[in-house]
Amino acid sequence: MNFFSLFTAGILVAQTGSTDGSSGGWLTQLSDWAVSLMDIIGPAGAALAIALENLFPPLPSEVILPLAGFAAARGSFTLAEALIWTTAGSVVGAVALYWVGKLLGRERTRKIFSKLPLVDMNDVDRVEAWFDKNGPKTVFFGRMVPIFRSLISIPAGITGMPFWQFVLLTTAGSAIWNSIFVLAGFYLGDNWHIVEQYANTFQRIVIVVVILAIVGWVIYKILKRRREKVTSTDER
Repeated sequence: MNFFSLFTAGILVAQTGSTDGSSGGWLTQLSDWAVSLMDIIGPAGAALAIALENLFPPLPSEVILPLAGFAAARGSFTLAEALIWTTAGSVVGAVALYWVGKLLGRERTRKIFSKLPLVDMNDVDRVEAWFDKNGPKTVFFGRMVPIFRSLISIPAGITGMPFWQFVLLTTAGSAIWNSIFVLAGFYLGDNWHIVEQYANTFQRIVIVVVILAIVGWVIYKILKRRREKVTSTDER
């Protein structure tokens, strides 16, 4: 199988969750794809897979990174190469999303939010002010949180965070996150999938918290709008 076929297969797995509907599961197929990619182009394959993980969130770094460590353990490349290349891949993917936010721009983003239901522009102003103040910490720690790992790059670009600062913080945060999973895969060897089980639990917790926060915010906004309507009616 050539490189183009491997690349296409990886995107197909990410988009459909399965390439043939077999009982092996899409994560198994993704693992096979990532291993084949690393076997063909070495540590650059791990970098490419992680860069794609930033752009296509269904590709989980919690699977790809331990596999890179496992590949290093069996001699496909060195541990140092696994750490350096996966971090480089993370930065490349994050930078691509940063420029998406940069091109989108603050004014265009505000126009989009102003047309959304339940969105108060005062809230948008507060979020912008908060990110201007806490952006560096958010980018750094956000690189270690599932889901937000990719998304955090976009507001960094929208708010105009200095590019050098974004790259520095992204590199530092990614290096820590990647090292944990690559080293786990390296030392666990054939049992690298144990990491995936714990990572999946953490990711589910994050997803539940995010969903609850969104639901709570929507309920709060609906109740607030109703109170405002009642108050407006009473004043008349």
